[in-house]
Amino acid sequence: MIDLHTHSTASDGSDSPSLLVKNAVEKGLSAVALTDHDTVSGIPEFLEAGREAEIRTVPGVELSCRGENRELHIVGLFIDHETPSLLAFLEKMRQSRKQRNEEMLIRLNVIGFPLTWEELENEAGGESIGRPHFAQALIRKGYFQTPRDVFEQCLKRGKRAYVPRQLPSPAEGIRAIHEAGGIAVWAHPVSHNSGGSGRSHVRRCLKKLIPEGLDAIESYYSQFTAAQHEMVMELAEEYSLLSSGGSDYHGKNIPGLALGTGMGDLAVPDDLLFPLEERWKKRYEDGMN
Repeated sequence: MIDLHTHSTASDGSDSPSLLVKNAVEKGLSAVALTDHDTVSGIPEFLEAGREAEIRTVPGVELSCRGENRELHIVGLFIDHETPSLLAFLEKMRQSRKQRNEEMLIRLNVIGFPLTWEELENEAGGESIGRPHFAQALIRKGYFQTPRDVFEQCLKRGKRAYVPRQLPSPAEGIRAIHEAGGIAVWAHPVSHNSGGSGRSHVRRCLKKLIPEGLDAIESYYSQFTAAQHEMVMELAEEYSLLSSGGSDYHGKNIPGLALGTGMGDLAVPDDLLFPLEERWKKRYEDGMN
């Protein structure tokens, strides 16, 4: 099996990049990708750990983009993490995220849950700070018992401390990934709690994403139902997209979601890796010519 969607302490995961590799080896995975939110700062440690282990390590990133009525996430695989244009794009995204975080801190203080920026940075430990770090910091201070409580009362869309993000378009995200020589994958195209299979939503989005250069779609995902998995596989074939898949592992920050196996029954076959790698090699060769 492989896992092409994971997070480390560089963003909102609890495993360091090297520990993530160690855990992937212990799980018996043949390949693992590190796809932190809006940062590639964990990639050097991740690749170095991979060189010392018998596992294929794939450098990646996950970008949050504007969707129709919610965020749309694009994962980049096989990226050159030192590409200047990608680094500039990610820095711009982090600045937008920081502005949002500062506004959420103000709202939390106003509604009676005092939290400082220093406390938030200490909780995150990495370069990219997100709502899960807010949740952990608020729990640590004794305001809430579980992350779910925090989100339901404060941080979920429409709740008192929620602030929407200023996000790039999917086209901008795909372009940034391609400029870094990577493969653009639409991550978790349907939600586990969306009504029905979401086929019409996926079709509608694909008709916009494919002309922008989308390479693949996440056909295997921890929270897909069997029907959603089959539906995405069918649409990948219909639209001639490559398939990818991963657990969206965050370590202890999302209890019950394991590396490689997700909620327990995820199994991303390693034969998905070869077509993705071939697409990457072709893009790299085309870029060199």
